[in-house]
Amino acid sequence: MKYRSEIAAMAKAILLALLKVLMIIIFAGWIALWLLKPTNLWTRKWKAAEDGARHTVFGYYGLNFAVFTFPPIALTIIGLVYLDLVTKEPPRSRPARSATVGFSNPVVVNSFVGILSSLEILAVFLFFLFLAWTYYARISNDFKKLMPVKSLKLDLWQIKYLRVATRFGLLAEVCLALLLLPVLRGLAIFQLIGIQFEASVRYHILLGTSMIFFSTIHGASTLFIWGVSRHIQDEIWRWQKKGRIYLAGEIALVTGLVIWITSLPQIRRRRFEIFYYTHHLYIVFLIFFLFHAGDRHFYMVFSGVFLFGLDKLLRILQSRPQSCILSARIYLIPSKAIELTLPKDPGLKYTPTSVIYMKIPSISKFQWHPFSITSSSNIDDHTMSVVVKCNEGWTSSLYDMIQAELDSDTGAMNCIPVSIEGPYGPSSLDFLRHDSLLLIAGGAGITPFLSIIKEIASINSSRYRFATQVQLIYVVKKSQDVCLLNSVSSQLLNQSSTQLSLTIKVYVTQEESSNATVIGLVNNFSLARTVNFSTECSNYAVHGLDSSILMAAMVALSSIKFLVSLIFFNRIFVPTEMKSPASQKMAVPSENKASKEKTPSSVVDLLLLASFIVALACNTFVAIILRWKRLKKDIPAASPKQGNKATELVGSVEARSTVEEHEIHFGGRPDFQGIIILSFSYNSATFYYLKFLLLITVCVIACCKQIYCPSFQMKLVDLILESWCVDRKA
Repeated sequence: MKYRSEIAAMAKAILLALLKVLMIIIFAGWIALWLLKPTNLWTRKWKAAEDGARHTVFGYYGLNFAVFTFPPIALTIIGLVYLDLVTKEPPRSRPARSATVGFSNPVVVNSFVGILSSLEILAVFLFFLFLAWTYYARISNDFKKLMPVKSLKLDLWQIKYLRVATRFGLLAEVCLALLLLPVLRGLAIFQLIGIQFEASVRYHILLGTSMIFFSTIHGASTLFIWGVSRHIQDEIWRWQKKGRIYLAGEIALVTGLVIWITSLPQIRRRRFEIFYYTHHLYIVFLIFFLFHAGDRHFYMVFSGVFLFGLDKLLRILQSRPQSCILSARIYLIPSKAIELTLPKDPGLKYTPTSVIYMKIPSISKFQWHPFSITSSSNIDDHTMSVVVKCNEGWTSSLYDMIQAELDSDTGAMNCIPVSIEGPYGPSSLDFLRHDSLLLIAGGAGITPFLSIIKEIASINSSRYRFATQVQLIYVVKKSQDVCLLNSVSSQLLNQSSTQLSLTIKVYVTQEESSNATVIGLVNNFSLARTVNFSTECSNYAVHGLDSSILMAAMVALSSIKFLVSLIFFNRIFVPTEMKSPASQKMAVPSENKASKEKTPSSVVDLLLLASFIVALACNTFVAIILRWKRLKKDIPAASPKQGNKATELVGSVEARSTVEEHEIHFGGRPDFQGIIILSFSYNSATFYYLKFLLLITVCVIACCKQIYCPSFQMKLVDLILESWCVDRKA
């Protein structure tokens, strides 16, 4: 048996290595394609390939789909299979340290750009370098063969400026090709490099801003040339049968500007509803971009649209049928914090820091809001919980609704239906690789760390290696916000029966000094009122996402259905594309040239759109059947105290140790430089070597004449020397 298990493990390792190599080859080929695309060599070869593909059953559209659209789809399919195999590996079988882990460490920490690692900085730099190369290659070729526009009667400088404007549109197209990939959830390919959905959204923001910038230059410059040539009235309202449809481009540009303006932080944070609803205008933007650019250009951006549409469909079906809220705990101190308990299928397992998206139809039928799961699937088999900090808007409506239920005089509590997407989270428990953890949170940001603490406390030390030293730095405005630590109150105590050593340092920034302790504050602010809701409206538990293998199969089938539908529609509605080679040779050259569509018509664009809709419709039918069979087979998780109205006061937990091991500081923020340096483990020989190298580096920097921040550097030196002396004395 041991020999067979070793062979199986070896075969699995070889399979994972092959899948990784295949993904690297596909990704490298896709990047090489975009690098070669602006060159004259690619233009000549591609025209010849399209002419040859016209005489096949796939047509030029099949070639465009296979070359430009399918590589990211194939990368997603293989990546889902790879992630499915990786998630089935126990933590102890994974490598303890990655060779590239140093490149993932934060390099830039800024309130405007966020936290950037060296890999992210390199990727952004290479992306903008690629944009510069694309623009230079295109515009240099254009200036070598300028052709006058007879209909507009432009001067030479006007023709050059018009070409400049056109090439800015192609830069916007490159950004659009990547725009939707970072916001995928179930089909998130960014998980392959360890980036979760909530972290990849900033790439979506960067790409969207760049796309709008290039599109605005493209549109405004074109309108300027039309105005100078006094043809703006003729061109601005044109909807051509063939070629670039100018009116569609103008509608797409205006729609994109509306989406971008309402996405600015000043509007998104204060008027979230405006941001949320106007963001759904992306459907209008994509449709009119298709009509403006044509199907050939749309195939270059279609992979992101295809995956996003399929991901959206799977998420909608996964949130059906609706579940319900089992219970809610409202903390009595006016911090407006609510802990919601939801039913969970016993087979649903999720990793700490996972996120669910929640929609409560009684508050809003369209709004989805993300919340970090605070419970551990190793402890709670039938339920999972989230903590909601109610400030304003949707969360304030939730608080008022639950408070109204508590204050009502009815004999039974109402049922609150809820739709759940997710959980979405990392595929592995990376934090288990470390001997010690330093967790830093502020306000409601404590919720992901609650699940980490519970997960570590629930792990069997005989099976897995886990962090035994955990230090939590928690920054709050008011001491009443410490009530969010109530769910890990048992881990706050000094329990000699477990190997976990948890130390918490609380910093209260907007209150004066006090003699209070961490456990004392948790006890004082943990009085809560708990209510159990009725479950008559729904007895379904949250089942979670479909398996990665199933989603990979759905993506593969959808791409096949799309291609088959596209070929079928083109054979019926565009029969001129399927001429035999013999008839093409016998045709007059002028007629043969006219038969080739240099720019697609609206009919061809509609066929592409119809094929996409057919593929999604077929996938919807298959997904509904699979979901129905799964719900019919599985038994919903039973919920405690269903259907009765019951309120109770949840008190504090008595400390089992008279020694307060945790710290609390009032009226100031933490000194993160000192905390990070002094929080390292002092028992490793490697740590001595690293500190010695860091000491030498800082001393060299401090001796330079042009030093960036002398006070910080000297303070850093003092901290290192102090910690070094403490080590030597110990």
